[in-house]
Amino acid sequence: MVTLLKKDRKDLILRQINVHSRVSFNDLATMLNVSEDTIRRDLNELSSVQKIVKVKGGAMAKGNEFLVENQQNFAQESKIIIAKKAVKLLKDGMLVLVGGGTTVREFIAAIPENLKATFVTLNPYTCIHLMAKPNIDTILVGGKVSNYSQAVIGGDAFLKLREIKADLCVVGTNGIDPENGLTDSHWETVEIKKALFLASKKIMVLAISEKLNSTLNLKICGMEEVDYLVSELDKDHESLEKYRYKNVILI
Repeated sequence: MVTLLKKDRKDLILRQINVHSRVSFNDLATMLNVSEDTIRRDLNELSSVQKIVKVKGGAMAKGNEFLVENQQNFAQESKIIIAKKAVKLLKDGMLVLVGGGTTVREFIAAIPENLKATFVTLNPYTCIHLMAKPNIDTILVGGKVSNYSQAVIGGDAFLKLREIKADLCVVGTNGIDPENGLTDSHWETVEIKKALFLASKKIMVLAISEKLNSTLNLKICGMEEVDYLVSELDKDHESLEKYRYKNVILI
């Protein structure tokens, strides 16, 4: 493997964080074939110039930081297009499970002010964004909040989800591939999404085109379990051709 110059390595790290929202020390070290100490130093330098936010076990994109409310996030225009498409599936009276992340944040922002529905989430930040919608009833499932996933985790929370059968589940994803389905690099995120999917009749995945055809090391579900795939691309775009099978509806 070619050894990258420090600047090139940091540029690649920054892109990985922006595309996948958050990455772990181990994943970056493996991908770049360097030590975790090297990755930690690079992340410290990127954090010192406010390009990323350090979290336990890794780093997340600056646009994912809740306190930076008006900061533009990576591929924001694409995420806004996705959000405008996705909210068209919402109807009055629906019970919707929703995850977290910057694409989901744009989805919430695009929810019509007159929509009357109930949203359930494990993510406290998602909950706060939903509370800005006057006609949305918001339920936050309680429990221990993970510093890494920024969501409630653990058996009690997942047991509460088993009592729900939502009309729709809306999530972003870090990896999506026609053969390998939805994947992630962090076990907590995998378990959270599996629990959300089991509690839903339909699953809608929001994914910018940069995440298409990418596979991480932990599987969430196969593509056959996904009902809707929403990207910023036209549904007939050639990049989506391999996803056009089984029950997946491209939007």
